[in-house]
Formats: sequence, structure tokens, C-alpha cells
Amino acid sequence: MKILLVYPYFLEKRIHEEDISAVPIGLYYVGALVKSHGYDVEILNWHAANRDPGLIEKVLREKRPDVLGFSVLQANRWGAIEIARLAKRINPNTRVVFGGVSPTFLWRHFLTHFPAVDFVVLGEGERPFLHLVRWLEKGGNGKDLEAIRGIAYRNGKNIRSNPPGPFLENPDDLPDPAQYFIFQHVVSSRGCPWNCVFCGSPGFWGRRVRFHSVQYFVNQLETLYRKGVSFFYVSDDTFTLKKDRVITLCKEMIRRGLRITWVAISRVNDVDDEVLSWMRKAGCVQVSYGVESGSEKIRNLLNKKIKTSDIQKAFSSTTRMGIMARAYFIYGNRGESSETIQETINLMRKIKPLSVIFYILDIFPGTALYENYKKTTGATDDLWLEKIEDIMYFETDAGLTQEQVLAYGKMLRESFYRALPEFVESIALVERQDFRPLHADFCSRLAMTFTHGDYVHREEIKGKDELAEKLYRMALHYHPDHRAYLGLGILHQKRKEYEASLRVLLEGIEHFPRSEQLHLCVGISYMNLRRFREALSCFDHCKDAPEASPFIAACEQALGR
Repeated sequence: MKILLVYPYFLEKRIHEEDISAVPIGLYYVGALVKSHGYDVEILNWHAANRDPGLIEKVLREKRPDVLGFSVLQANRWGAIEIARLAKRINPNTRVVFGGVSPTFLWRHFLTHFPAVDFVVLGEGERPFLHLVRWLEKGGNGKDLEAIRGIAYRNGKNIRSNPPGPFLENPDDLPDPAQYFIFQHVVSSRGCPWNCVFCGSPGFWGRRVRFHSVQYFVNQLETLYRKGVSFFYVSDDTFTLKKDRVITLCKEMIRRGLRITWVAISRVNDVDDEVLSWMRKAGCVQVSYGVESGSEKIRNLLNKKIKTSDIQKAFSSTTRMGIMARAYFIYGNRGESSETIQETINLMRKIKPLSVIFYILDIFPGTALYENYKKTTGATDDLWLEKIEDIMYFETDAGLTQEQVLAYGKMLRESFYRALPEFVESIALVERQDFRPLHADFCSRLAMTFTHGDYVHREEIKGKDELAEKLYRMALHYHPDHRAYLGLGILHQKRKEYEASLRVLLEGIEHFPRSEQLHLCVGISYMNLRRFREALSCFDHCKDAPEASPFIAACEQALGR
């Protein structure tokens, strides 16, 4: 059997493509289990496939899948529906299976309104999907379908849901998807014990958390590392739930010599200096925390259950260890006002995050917010027949208007960006000899966000080059750092300070003699000083780099060659 597993395209375009570009890790686990049983499985990342006219039809005609499985979120459900309809037109015998968060909560909706959808996998999908594939391989007839737990389907004119299957008690029982696929988003656990009203995790995972063993998870990282992956997104809902386990994980990464960097998600009441220090030594460069609001009243309404004191402590510890502390904030909540927005701004000024993501409160199926919305309004799941990605909470609250909420978002963003230089100035890193190279990396990495990264185009941030220069020099105070030498040299070039640029870059070459980037930048400084022979000598170290060719040609022309 030919099986295609598809991550479909979204209704709306994103400003930041990376927000939607990664295939959910669950699809890789499903693919690995089915592949380990001898089936021909391929995973297709079609998050942007609708921008290439004819691509989807061409691939479906070439590959002629027997089974087409989709990883469906609320925002990409229409992409999945449209691809499924096309697949059925090409080959009516293709069996279409929906799985993921959205179908788990809206299985009856999909099977009622969309004939192209044959089956829905509910919740944890690996074993139900494998059993369904085996049943289809045998001809797809008989009552055996009723024995497959964790699926929904049509039975004649009726729509039926079989009893849910048990959760995997030990996720290590699944084959490691890194043996078959390459990916960057990894998980070391499944589930979350908390019960935030805006999140679908409690309904999907049942507030139970199951953990991969240290050996399984680090083996997966190492396998991917050997395949060339060096940056990872650890996507656990709360990576640091078990402090001793995280420390053991980090020690094992270090023991194996995995030269990787990674980011993680945590809760402010689940970190301390010890676990953060081990995470930093193992390559962690950013931890994201769901702060949600500076108003304790609103956090309570969201059932967040975190204290302001814990928020302050977590952000202080994270930054002190040289890890970028990122805050998630949600605005447009029930009871939101200019006063609660000011409370959030005041909290930001206290915790001094170095990165912030702001979201308007959304209502999604499977959340307590959604169930309350249906109960109070009489709405049904048929509202999702509209081509919408979500419901904004403010659309359901007479006390909020769109204009108000947009103004709140503007206030929050402007306040953060204007205060960011102050936050940078206040950075105080832990004084530990073994952390000096890590601090250099942290400072130069942060500097790059102002010269080449996320903050370059934010007009609210004043003195970006000066901030970057301070951070680059701070990095070099701690330890020789390639990124800092390069960034500082380029800043001098930008100001036409070519002699100063040479001093910095040549010092960098003493520490990193094989760096093509440093040699290239030295050559450019020499060119601007009209020292073309010395420039050519530098370009000899990077002559195979495509970007060096025009500089070499310009030098040779200047020398009359």
C-alpha cells in the first residue's frame, strides 16, 4: 500500500512563515510506526503547496496513494478538505483519514459535512492509524472495523465513534522517527497536567504526562545530529516538569558531545537556577514562558495558576544563566481594560523579557472556552462550515470591541520595543568561569537580533547599532566569539571605520584562522582602504565562496590584471 501523510496548507498567510512551516511531530511518529511494519510511507509538508498551481494534483496523480492521512489543525482544515476532495476526484478509491487536534474534537462535524473524509483518528494516533491501515489492506470489509479503538467513521447512513483506545503507557514503545525521517521539532514527553481554559491539551491528552526515557530522547537527538541537524525546538508543553530528569537529559547530551543548540517551553514555577544552568550547558539558548497577563485577576480567569513572584524569579534566573527568556502574552481577555493592559506593561518592565510574543485570545474546539461559548450562545460545531481559522474571544464579548483590542495590542508592542534597550542594559549574567564562553555566545546571539534579526526593522527600538556594539564587546569580554568579531567588524565597516574594522577582524582571525567569513570581511576592509594586494591575499582563504568572486574580480581590475 502507498500511504501519504500530509501537513496541509492554511487559510490565511502568516507574516512569519516559520509559525506554520514545521510538520507536527506526531505525523513523524505515525509515519515511523507504519513504516516499521513494512508499509510504503511518505510525509509531505504542504503548508505552502497551494502557492504552486498544479503541484498537488501532479503529485497525487504520480504517487496514487491508497491512503491519504492528514495532520489537521483548526487553521489548516480547509486545506485538508480541498486536497481530500481533489484526491477523491483523481481516484475515488483513495481512503482519506483525518487526525490531529481539530478532528479529535470535531469528528462528527467532519464526517457529517465532508464526504471526502472517510475516517477520523481520535487523540493519540499511532496505533489506531496502523490498525486502520491493516484493515484497509485486507479489503476494508466486515465488522472488524468496530474493533479498532480510537477511530470514527460512517456506518451506512450513521456516523459512529468507536471507544477510545488507551494511551501508550510507555512512549518508548514507538519506533524512533529519527530512524526514518529528518526533523527539528522534537518532544521528550506527551501531555500537560495543567488546565488552562484556552488550551486544547487537557482535552486531547487527558492531563496525563508520559515521558520518553532519557536514552530514547537523547538517541533521537544524536541520530538527527549525525544527519546534520544542529538546532532543535523541544516542543514539550512543559519541558521541565521533572527537574531531575531534565538534568539527567542535559548531562547525557553533554557526555555524548552533541554540539547542538535548542529552545524549550516551560512554566515559571517549574524552573530554578540548577535546572537552567544544566540546560544552558547542554545548548539551550531560549526558554518560552506562558505569562499571559500582568493582571492576576485575568490569569485566574484563564486558570493559569502562576504567581507574579514566580514569574519574576523565572525570568531573572533564565537571563542570569545566559538563556533568552521569552514571554507569551495573551490580550483581549474577559475583563480586559486599559488598566489590565497597563498591569501587563508594568510586569514586562519588572521581568525584562528579551523576546515577547503577543496573541489575541482565540477560542478553539476542545477548550473550556469553546465549551462555555457553545453553552452560553447555543452555537454548534456547524459554525466551522465558514471558512474561518478561529473565533476571537472579543467577538463574543459585548464589553470588548475590535478597535479596543487592536489598540491594546499596539500599546503592548510599542511598550515592549521601546523598553527593550533598557532591558538589555540591565542584563547581569552569573559569574562562573565555566559559563564565560556560553555568556559570549548569549551576548553575540542577542546582538545579532538588532543588526540582522527580528529587531532590525522595529522603528520603536532606538540605538540598535549601539546596543549591538555593546553586546558584541560584552561577548568578547567573556570569551573570544566568532559571531562577536564578525558583527563588530561589520558595524565598523557600516560606519566606514575601516582601520577599526581591521583591528577587530584580524584579532578574530587569530582565534578562528579558518573562518571564511572573517577573511572575506577583512578583504572588504582592505579594499575600502585601497590595499588591494592585501585584500586579494585575504580572499585566497575564501576563493571558493560564491560571494567572494565579485570582490576578487574588482581587486584584480584595480591592480590592472
